[in-house]
Amino acid sequence: MSKFALRETMLDLLIRIEKDNGFSHLLIDQAVKKADFSSADRALLTEVVYGTIQRKLTLDYYLNHFIDSKKKATPWVRTLLQMSIYQMIYLDRVPPYAIIHEAVEIAKKRGHKGIASFVNGVLRQIQRKGVPDTDTIIDDVKRLSINTSHPEWLVKRWINHYGLEHTKEMCVANLIHQPISVRVQPLLISRDDAMASLRREGYTVEPSIFSSQGMIIKEGNILKSNLFKNNQITIQDQSSMLVGEMIQAKPHMTVLDTCSAPGGKVTHIAEKMSNKGNIYAHDLHQKKIQLIDVKANNLQLNIIHATREDARQLRQHYQEHTFDRILVDAPCSGLGVIRNKPEIKYNKELADIKRLSDIQLAILTEVAPLLKQTGLLVYSTCTVEPIENEEVIRKFLKKHDMFKVDSLFFKQLPVQLQQSPGISPYGLQLFPQTYNTDGFFLTRLKYK
Repeated sequence: MSKFALRETMLDLLIRIEKDNGFSHLLIDQAVKKADFSSADRALLTEVVYGTIQRKLTLDYYLNHFIDSKKKATPWVRTLLQMSIYQMIYLDRVPPYAIIHEAVEIAKKRGHKGIASFVNGVLRQIQRKGVPDTDTIIDDVKRLSINTSHPEWLVKRWINHYGLEHTKEMCVANLIHQPISVRVQPLLISRDDAMASLRREGYTVEPSIFSSQGMIIKEGNILKSNLFKNNQITIQDQSSMLVGEMIQAKPHMTVLDTCSAPGGKVTHIAEKMSNKGNIYAHDLHQKKIQLIDVKANNLQLNIIHATREDARQLRQHYQEHTFDRILVDAPCSGLGVIRNKPEIKYNKELADIKRLSDIQLAILTEVAPLLKQTGLLVYSTCTVEPIENEEVIRKFLKKHDMFKVDSLFFKQLPVQLQQSPGISPYGLQLFPQTYNTDGFFLTRLKYK
């Protein structure tokens, strides 16, 4: 595929992500599968699309210094300029003259001579003068917002919760590449054997502190490994693996997973149960149920019974005190996974977060009575928002005084996590900068 066609694909993807609020990782994956990209082109496309989204507010700040505010650029033209500036500033693989040439050619094809001239003029000015210095921005919130491309309202909110320095660390971490982690299927291969196999194939790997099944891939494309092709490992963030460890499911138990798709956590739980017992897994969307079935089949697990159900209505289907273990991996704002889904930080509003916290509390309230008197309930989210995490637990416990946070939860965390800065009386909040994982919250409840 030509470089021109490659850049057109980049532009198309960015436009779709912006227009349809689509998930970048899914759209990139679809585009890569459809087109005949070389590995180098595939890497460049991924870098430019992710990078342009990650840095959108920064790129807009730069652009605004070179575009007359009275002349509003057409959205696709602005996106073309953003992706071109991203390459000029943050990448060194392609020389600026080639980036400008391709941008002008795309502008000619999609627009007209006037648009091409405009694009050429803006990019050549930036090439000649350089971009403005963001450190001259006086206001701390605005400077951090522009430097790390996080909306001002979100930066203010995090500063109020966590302080300026902690928020700065979190925002910077959200711009840094996160290493891929994988989980072995221990019924098929041990972690030691899996690590040895990967090292023989040339991968650089190390064990995860979060799970006895976890590995961090430091170097190498894990999707091309024999272990991945043979379904002996599955990709999962380390923070998510902690759920499977802390729920402490054992063989022959009866387990409920209320919001299960796409199936990473529930298959981990099934592995912990040695594929013996019963897990009832539910999700609100039928299409997502199919994802659970596929993952379970790939990992040779047959104790997961996945069906479409609304977690807020599960007492219609189950009697009280039915389950040894319950997982509420609640729908959330996703503000802990910005590194992998950068568009999230632009698409969420405070109203969304408040609405989700109401749903989370409703689910927890609905399913808690289904827990056996001796059972354990794990609540988790992939966000760093306190009103979706500690606040949900606080509200739940206030209304349901027969439950408490399990004190053993904190003692049974991996030793390295027991002094985490995110520990509170309500659970463990993981931040992206602390252990290089997703931002993630989990806790464990039990009857008093």
